[in-house]
Amino acid sequence: MDNAVALQPPLTPAAPAADLAVAPAGFGARVAALPMKAKISAGAGIAALLAIVVALSLWSSKPDYKVLYANLSDKDGGAIISQLSQMNVPYQHAEGGGAILVPADKVHDLRLKLASQGLPKGSTVGFELMDNAKFGITQFQERLTFQRGLEGELTRSIGALSAVQSARVHLALPNQNGFFREQQKPSASVLLTLYPGRTLDRAQLAGIVHLVSSSVPELAPKAVSIIDQDGALLTENPDAQNQGSLDAKQLQYVSQIEASYTRRIMDLLEPVVGRDNLRAQVTAEIDFSQSESTSEQFRPNQGNEPAAVRSQQTSESNQPGAAVPTGVPGATTNQPPVPATAPINGTAQQLQAAGNVAPGAAGTAKRDAITNYEVDKTVRVTRNATGSVKRINAAVVINHRTSTNAAGKTSTVPLSEEELQKLTTLVQETVGYSQERGDSVKVVNAPFQAEKVETTDTPIWKDPQILALLQSAAIPGALTLLALIIVFGVIRPAIKAANPPPPEPARPALDAVVADTEVLPPLDGAPGAPMLAAPVATERLDHARQLARDNPAAVANIVRNWVSKEAGA
Repeated sequence: MDNAVALQPPLTPAAPAADLAVAPAGFGARVAALPMKAKISAGAGIAALLAIVVALSLWSSKPDYKVLYANLSDKDGGAIISQLSQMNVPYQHAEGGGAILVPADKVHDLRLKLASQGLPKGSTVGFELMDNAKFGITQFQERLTFQRGLEGELTRSIGALSAVQSARVHLALPNQNGFFREQQKPSASVLLTLYPGRTLDRAQLAGIVHLVSSSVPELAPKAVSIIDQDGALLTENPDAQNQGSLDAKQLQYVSQIEASYTRRIMDLLEPVVGRDNLRAQVTAEIDFSQSESTSEQFRPNQGNEPAAVRSQQTSESNQPGAAVPTGVPGATTNQPPVPATAPINGTAQQLQAAGNVAPGAAGTAKRDAITNYEVDKTVRVTRNATGSVKRINAAVVINHRTSTNAAGKTSTVPLSEEELQKLTTLVQETVGYSQERGDSVKVVNAPFQAEKVETTDTPIWKDPQILALLQSAAIPGALTLLALIIVFGVIRPAIKAANPPPPEPARPALDAVVADTEVLPPLDGAPGAPMLAAPVATERLDHARQLARDNPAAVANIVRNWVSKEAGA
């Protein structure tokens, strides 16, 4: 019997014991058959899972809140919250209580509804003050109420500008009295609080001045002063103009002139040297002095030029000469003169004095002529134009030229003197260079320093975007993780316990016991070695086969022991 094995009847799988309980057929019956501890844990897990699902749905359906109103006074804030409570609208307060938040889809509707109710009223009031006028109000109180209402309306109008955060208007309205010969004119002051980074240009300031001056009777635009939150005067100061100092308008004109010349230089040289290889600055000296001269020139009437006669006067006078004694001395010459006769026709006789005047004696004639001519007069009035350019200084810096060799290496090469001279000539022609005026133009070639971009290596756990993302995903992530723990740690084991156990695999029957020298019969008709119940590693399978070939008796004994143990069990 050492080398032979006796044949035995085939072994069949052992039947289950009679005392084992049969598993219930239905899932509900199997759940009912579970222990009480398993039922409680499964119910608690399902309830927790449902609670998590409800929490996730509520969190996902949570509305996005946006700002309804900000920077409200306590009175307006309380009135708005009261109205929101009456309309059953949920609201929240921002951090610090500076704003009221409502659902994003209701912001515009709520603003329109609240505006129809006069909310927010704000710290300023307008002409609605006149609606609450009491009986028996005095004239002074009525005038003061009207002034407050007008200031409030102007404040609201100015506050509607996009750059203005808040505004205050102060009006000085003197009492008009018909008994005063000289009436005092009104004046106004405006305080503006601008948003950070916002400014007002001259056109906007002129618009505010025109708005205020047009709203108040007999208010001149020069009587309106505007200052900002820093106390800087934004309007022109008439006193400063009288003192001859530069005002904001003149400074702006100088800046415009310099910017115009700089832009001309950049537009001309950028196509030649490149956009980032050029820097230019222009300084202009502008003459804002005002001068006026008057001169009178008289041109004499000389030469062949005709002259205009203004007036002419001529006078003539004839006087007889002294008497000359004539004739023989004696009685005849002492005779009295003959009476003069004036014939109608003929020559008048000369007057004779005592017969002593000779007929041929000579007389004295006098003639005066006065002629007045028009005198030429030239009056010339010269007013020099303000804002004329006295001198221009231009400074231009050009970067070195960048060149790349055949090996691909980049290097910088300075410009030649000829190229610099050509660029200098172009700049001079651009700015209107004048040597008599004392202009100066300098073009310098220098290498530009490359800007080093400093990268801040912020850790990922300190990145604001990552932190915001984690904060927004923290709640749903935690709920999801908790749901997974409940599903795989509580509900899944209970479901496994309720499921029926899988059937045991049938053991293969041993047909016969053969001798050690014989080859074992194949199982299930498969050729070769018998099939294994479970997969075995290749190395172990080869080692077992080699052991069976080397020592078949030992392997047969091992198998015999296994079979005998299973049969006994």
